[in-house]
Amino acid sequence: MSALRFGVHAGPQHCTYAELRTVWRAADRGGFDWVSVWDHFAPAVIGETRGPCLEGVATMTALATETRRVAVGCLVFCVLYRHPGILAKAATTIDHVSGGRVHLGLGIGWHEAECAAFGVPFPSLRERLDRLDEQAGLIRRLFDEESVTFDGRYYQLREARCEPRPVKRPHIWIGGMGEKRLLRIVARRADGWNVPFIAPEVFAQKSAVLTSWCEREGRDPAAIQRTINLGLALAADEADARRKRASLEQQFGSMLAFLEPGMLIGTPQQVIDRVGAYRDAGAERINISLRAPFDLEGLELFRETVMPAFT
Repeated sequence: MSALRFGVHAGPQHCTYAELRTVWRAADRGGFDWVSVWDHFAPAVIGETRGPCLEGVATMTALATETRRVAVGCLVFCVLYRHPGILAKAATTIDHVSGGRVHLGLGIGWHEAECAAFGVPFPSLRERLDRLDEQAGLIRRLFDEESVTFDGRYYQLREARCEPRPVKRPHIWIGGMGEKRLLRIVARRADGWNVPFIAPEVFAQKSAVLTSWCEREGRDPAAIQRTINLGLALAADEADARRKRASLEQQFGSMLAFLEPGMLIGTPQQVIDRVGAYRDAGAERINISLRAPFDLEGLELFRETVMPAFT
């Protein structure tokens, strides 16, 4: 079994740019091989649109300039917010800024209140999945082909060129876990799959569905990297771990009860055991998902005490 890899996924909301930069630089110092942001115009809270939140493309560009080693990603760009040609050009530009470290995540979006606030139509689940399928295919072609002409249901291109070419062939990630359509799109279009905040046994079940879709699509299941984003409340002893767990309520609010099965909570040994369960379920990378106020102490403790158990 190959070594498990680790990343950091930092939400650019309710924080300053300087605070984000501190997280990125901490992750880039060593051990972690991935740092990502997300794509929202308002904080990622169900039904809420108040509070500071930095835009995804600009923040990902800044991430590229502030780091030197790690892969630079976004989990995930919402299919509703940008034409695929525009997003492909933005990703290619960031790839040049980063020296070839870009990974591009795509997803169908969920924040209906955010869309309403900014005047973005929020179509049916079926349409969003159809758009994702078209978008992922188009972006791959723009990365790979000299010129792209396409006449789809939602997007049209005429001899579109993504020049300059990417420094390296950016990997396309798709986030989500719908078994009937989304995981089939992953099998057809993606280099990597990401899902947040689910228990190990659920991850294993979703991964098995993805493998089944790969086989039906004629795709090698091993060609798709499988990763998960997990919250963290890690402390040296159980009493402090309970305090850290309480602090998650400040970060996640009413969503915590729903997300807690996908949290790493406890002492180093307890978290090692939980991480091992995700590894055994097929996870190839675990991204520590942080929201402000960022727990840099817990992140460093994770690096020092948990990650060495899996290298």
